[in-house]
Amino acid sequence: MRHQIAVPLIVLATATACGLPQQATPQATAPSTGPSAAPSTGPSDGASSSPAAPPGTPGAPGKDTRPALATTVSTMTPSLKAEVVGLNRIKGRHLVAQLRLTNTGSEKQLPWTGEMGDNTRPLGEIRWASGIGVLDAQARSWILPYKPAGFPCLCSDQDRDGLGYFIDPGESITLYAVMPAPSGNPATTTVVTPVGPPMPDVPISDEPPVTPPGLTIPDPDAEPVTTVIRRLVTPSESPDKSEETTDDGTDLQVNLSSDVLFAVNKATLTPRAQAVLARTAKLVDASPGDRVQVEGHADSSGTDAINDPLSTRRAQAVRKALAALITRQGVQLQAKGYGSHRPLYSNDTDEGKRRNRRVTVTFAKPQEEAAQPATPTPSAAEGDGELTGTGKADGQPIAMRVTGLRRLPGGLGLLTYRVKNAGDAEAWFNELHTARDWMSFKYQAATNITLTDPATRRQYLPGRLQVPADGGGADFYCACTDVSGVRLSTEKFGPGQEREFWSLFALPGDATALQVQIATFRELRVPVR
Repeated sequence: MRHQIAVPLIVLATATACGLPQQATPQATAPSTGPSAAPSTGPSDGASSSPAAPPGTPGAPGKDTRPALATTVSTMTPSLKAEVVGLNRIKGRHLVAQLRLTNTGSEKQLPWTGEMGDNTRPLGEIRWASGIGVLDAQARSWILPYKPAGFPCLCSDQDRDGLGYFIDPGESITLYAVMPAPSGNPATTTVVTPVGPPMPDVPISDEPPVTPPGLTIPDPDAEPVTTVIRRLVTPSESPDKSEETTDDGTDLQVNLSSDVLFAVNKATLTPRAQAVLARTAKLVDASPGDRVQVEGHADSSGTDAINDPLSTRRAQAVRKALAALITRQGVQLQAKGYGSHRPLYSNDTDEGKRRNRRVTVTFAKPQEEAAQPATPTPSAAEGDGELTGTGKADGQPIAMRVTGLRRLPGGLGLLTYRVKNAGDAEAWFNELHTARDWMSFKYQAATNITLTDPATRRQYLPGRLQVPADGGGADFYCACTDVSGVRLSTEKFGPGQEREFWSLFALPGDATALQVQIATFRELRVPVR
């Protein structure tokens, strides 16, 4: 039947959740899901801990009065609050996340299904809490709920769970999602949702989940389920645009610009190529792997008869030069050309074509030494003082304020910032999604952000979720605020309206402050904390 999930549901009063005993939540008692409150992240993270939570929820199976472990607020709908009220590791390999959504407004009903859906997988109908997940920093991956056979998500279903489409003013509903546990058995993790900024440092309990009366959680071991895990890749590029490097936690992929390496339609390395290849050779020397893949690529100009052999000759030229520069013994280099068949960016713009003309060198990521905490200098600690900027949209004054640049595990960083319409009329602020590489993403997002390391001038771009696509390629989704589809109105601001946005980046290990460029606002020096 269309509204029945194939995985058995476990009634709290009579059975177990995820194969383990489960308890109903007393009305005035906190659950045994770790500390009663997570370490405070403060409002500057876009996610914060709170000692108490408002009561839930007509429309849900029972009242939920548990204290919140962490909180975030919807970027699109600021009156929609999301709180983590349970995060439990089951059998050492599964994770059950419970979120309470509250309509903090006093007038309008709020729909929730569109805000909570995962846009990286086909859902058919919009009725599942499929966007609840966690960031596995050790594996550089974005973990989402399991997919059972014939159903898109092992998570709350509006129809099956009787949740209704709207949340009334002042009311709440409690949602769940079941997914793989993050690797390395961490004590805390970062909880992600499509609604607002990620919530770092949420404690994971190894006790059975505690839920509101009547809520049922499916057993992930009851039948085969498919994992839904998105690889997180974090790009950065050199100041002269001669190379762009992406890091997925396992491999480094160094994209060397053919415009720097070769003359037009030639496969002979230029004098300038030596310095670019020397840096790449040093990275290979530091790599633990013994295999290096060198691939030549072209843009869409010309024909396959020209591009295919040219890309092969260029890959062979780079392989030969790297073999002479690499000092480590036993490294095997393989070269292959792909012509214009594997573009990274759209060929509809000159910038996209420039980036697609490349030779890609892929190898195991070098092992990084543990970074020693740097002592902030006064200028790094203070940043720019007031981390603000101003601009215009539709004739209205627009204000921006950076609220945090936080270092996360795994060499990642979370940037949060607020944008406000300081005028007296409605305005669309579209500058957030007009990055030069916006067409490389599957959907529109707040990608127009760049971090720059003042010491090296290297630039860091928003992270990307890599999703396998038909035909063997990949689609990329920004690890940042989505402004497409049901969230298209996120860039529309009423008079006085303010929204908080976010982006994930790789962070240099020793940086205490970075230059942050957000859309067309002035560049700011922002401390890393």
